[in-house]
Amino acid sequence: MRKKTANALQYAFFLGLGIFLLWLSAHNLSPENRQHLTGALHNANYWLVIPAMILLMISHYSRALRWRILIRPLGYRPSVTNTFFATILGYFFNLLVPRLGEVMKCTILAKYEKIPADKLIGTMVTERVCDFLCLLIIIAITLFIQFDIIHQYASVQFHNILYDAHGRFKIYKMAIIIGIIAAVIAILFWLAKIFATSRFIQTIKKLLKGIWAGITSIKHMENKWLFLFHTFFIWTMYLLSIRIGLYTMEAVSHLGFKACLAILSFGSIAMLATQGGIGAYQYTIQKLLPLYAVAEGPALGFGWILWIAQTGIIIFVGILCLLLLPIINRSKYEIPRADQ
Repeated sequence: MRKKTANALQYAFFLGLGIFLLWLSAHNLSPENRQHLTGALHNANYWLVIPAMILLMISHYSRALRWRILIRPLGYRPSVTNTFFATILGYFFNLLVPRLGEVMKCTILAKYEKIPADKLIGTMVTERVCDFLCLLIIIAITLFIQFDIIHQYASVQFHNILYDAHGRFKIYKMAIIIGIIAAVIAILFWLAKIFATSRFIQTIKKLLKGIWAGITSIKHMENKWLFLFHTFFIWTMYLLSIRIGLYTMEAVSHLGFKACLAILSFGSIAMLATQGGIGAYQYTIQKLLPLYAVAEGPALGFGWILWIAQTGIIIFVGILCLLLLPIINRSKYEIPRADQ
């Protein structure tokens, strides 16, 4: 009962946060930016969303093939169709309940391919670790090749924090910031020492060990180069889908791959922040693109277009997968007749 209540509260919190961010992103727009938003959405070329969706589907198909590489050492060879359908349904159920997708992905494939679900969960660790490392690499590349933009943005933010309206430095603000950082570090070390044997700390240690095991397992797996190729290909498709998406709106069509990398980096983080990224994704794009001389109104509109492209294709194909899975696998459950 307590677990169900906690899950319900978690669901309500992240959904509420997403709705709040949607309200905040629209509420903070100036009248001029509201006009820009309306004009940008009205003149957008929505047909170009289709090739972006196709690239996303190709990336999901590649992800399914990569998953099969992880499953083969377990002694099982699931069909490509069932693996792909399970992959899509993992994304589909994640839109409904946070983290449910990983469970359903393994459960569905286990049901139709007769693979123990607990063995499939182990492959999820390696997948998540690999994607996490890829995201860190992309963020690092983004920060490295756009240091000038980020430095300028950070300088403005620090100036706003440390200086008053008359341009005078406020040393007490710096002292407060340093004090807060030092206090947080001290509290974290104190908590880690006090609760070193607690279930929470043990869970964190177990998670870190699992991450390390996932990293080292790539070195010893069969077809590791094919696994790495699919990993590179998946993130390349993500990047290209954003690049094509830029052509949907004139206000962002001039942006290049540097902006695409930034959208991929920070947009991926935003997708994890709320239910299916709703609110957080749009808000992140709205605040990110002004760094590239795009007004907040069109930036918010573009954030909506990208989010709808990513989410809409998962909902559409996910429903198809739910309908087709039992039909495609019907022969596996048919009882042979006596005269056969």
